[in-house]
Amino acid sequence: MALPLEQLQERIGYRFRDIRYLQRAVTHSSYSNETGARNHHLLCNERLEFLGDSVLSLITSDYLYARFPELPEGDLTRIRAATVCEEALVSFSEKIGLGDFLLLGKGEILSGGAKKPAILADAFEAILAAIYLDAGAMEGMKVVSDVLLPFIKTAVSEMPEPGSAHIDSKSRLQEFIQQDREQKNVLEYRLIRESGPDHNKTFEIHLYLGANCIGHGKGHSKKTAEQAAAKAALELFGQA
Repeated sequence: MALPLEQLQERIGYRFRDIRYLQRAVTHSSYSNETGARNHHLLCNERLEFLGDSVLSLITSDYLYARFPELPEGDLTRIRAATVCEEALVSFSEKIGLGDFLLLGKGEILSGGAKKPAILADAFEAILAAIYLDAGAMEGMKVVSDVLLPFIKTAVSEMPEPGSAHIDSKSRLQEFIQQDREQKNVLEYRLIRESGPDHNKTFEIHLYLGANCIGHGKGHSKKTAEQAAAKAALELFGQA
């Protein structure tokens, strides 16, 4: 059974004016599906996760831009990718015990959904969006920054120095492509198929460079599948 949201507010250091934002942020689609509501997608955290992804990226970019004034775009891109990747978001989630507060469907509970990386990462992003909306457009970004920056600073301090090989495949591939100044095509990650029940979906991503498919990837989250596709592309180019 999920813990009271009062405790979650204490852990994240923000008290909601409208607790419904936080309730939605911790509600997984498997739970809202079981309500039988016609618009159950409006009751879960998927839309908030969409917004939270952008909020997270902007705040992280702003911090890194100021923190590393000497670094070129490529290094900043790599550090940002490592800071906002699924693994990092899961780490953020675990620090506040987010899994204890999630509302999950019966099947998801039985399959250990409260510990699944994709579910934790998405819920964390949803909470960022919930704070942003609750605080209001004018103050939202500042409030989210106050909550998020301690996590970002810790993540940056623990990662390898810029230039290390221990960076994610998407960033490595992006840097490799950018080395060819005559290359005008952009990388495009296309979701080709998603299968399986809501509590255990599999996503298939095809990676295109212009009109050419250069990699395939599968995973239990879109982000994981994209990383797998990027890794396959690196192997294709002999960069793995």
